[in-house]
Amino acid sequence: MGKIILEAQHINKDFIDPIQVRVLSDISFSITQGEFISVTGKSGCGKSTLLYILSTMDTDYQGELRIDGESMKNKKEEQLARIRNEKIGFVFQFHYLLNEFTVLQNVMLPGLKLNRFPYSQIEHHAMDKLKMLGIDHLALKNAKQISGGEKQRVAIARALINDPMIIMGDEPTGNLDKKNSEIVFDTFKRLVEEFNQTLLIVTHDVNFASKTHRNIEMEDGRIIHDQRLASLLND
Repeated sequence: MGKIILEAQHINKDFIDPIQVRVLSDISFSITQGEFISVTGKSGCGKSTLLYILSTMDTDYQGELRIDGESMKNKKEEQLARIRNEKIGFVFQFHYLLNEFTVLQNVMLPGLKLNRFPYSQIEHHAMDKLKMLGIDHLALKNAKQISGGEKQRVAIARALINDPMIIMGDEPTGNLDKKNSEIVFDTFKRLVEEFNQTLLIVTHDVNFASKTHRNIEMEDGRIIHDQRLASLLND
């Protein structure tokens, strides 16, 4: 067994609108380093709500969340923000790049926010991430000048800038055509196989999910299947 990166224990979540409704029920699982995990289920099943809890952006829940062996309970928002910036990389359905900034500047932003290294070192590190993903030729272009598929790969480079323990994605291929979806999947696969990166990806894309190490399927706020699919990754 590899190192446990993230562990959820008996996570429950309620919304009140106007009556109390349970949206997550007794969610328990762990993620080890180097796993490529997809989370699937119909709209409204709770998968995005779960991702917001696991990413520490939602703290209104019952149960226990541990990241890198550390409990997230009773932490102040500034502590959680630092944990997010240090240990979690995010890739969303929409890339959220700043159009007036260059690709390189966009990738650098989380590194500048963390403020752990000098500007020149963050810049060098950002170029390394762009080279790793084969898009370093875009570095000096403004974000508005590149294609949608390229923007999503830039968003992945940005998620990698602080060398996170885990990358979390919320429908990262949901806004892409088939070709670009495959490019993004292959990028994720390479991060896992070559760099032992850990990935947790919420997706509606059944084809995407079928090629990950492990699929967690949700229904009505519960995990109904947690299936290992590791043999498919190398097909």
